[in-house]
Amino acid sequence: MNASISFRDWTVLAAIGTAVAGVAVAGSAVTIPAIPGWYAGLQKPWFTPPNSVFAPAWTALYAMMAYATWRAWRAAGAADQRIVLIVFAGQLALNALWSQLFFGWQRPDLAMVDIVLLWAALATTLVVFGRFDRLSAWLMAPYFLWVTFAAVLNAEIIRLNA
Repeated sequence: MNASISFRDWTVLAAIGTAVAGVAVAGSAVTIPAIPGWYAGLQKPWFTPPNSVFAPAWTALYAMMAYATWRAWRAAGAADQRIVLIVFAGQLALNALWSQLFFGWQRPDLAMVDIVLLWAALATTLVVFGRFDRLSAWLMAPYFLWVTFAAVLNAEIIRLNA
């Protein structure tokens, strides 16, 4: 990857960071109000992390996601930069939708459908990013693993509360 960073590079990094931060804020806006009431009342599996784990985990994952996307975009070159941004935007939209479905609408069943699609979109993102920059794919791997865990947690919440 080219070591010099242009104004355009900084602009794209800022746009990616803004998109990720927007999803984080929107997710928090629907999640936080639901935690003490609806979410607290759900039966949850024994492996559910404490609520205090989620904010720092997501902060780290979102930061790595933004940096990974920017690295992959820079490494892709002009002909392929669009595909990097498309796969990024697709998985980010599914990420945002999950919070709304699960916490906002209190529909773990619909959230399960979304998280399966998110998982597939992330698998695609890992492959695409890896074609251009291996570190970008590795930076997305913890997010992929977290979503895998979240899918299992989502499925168990559905089972336990059926």
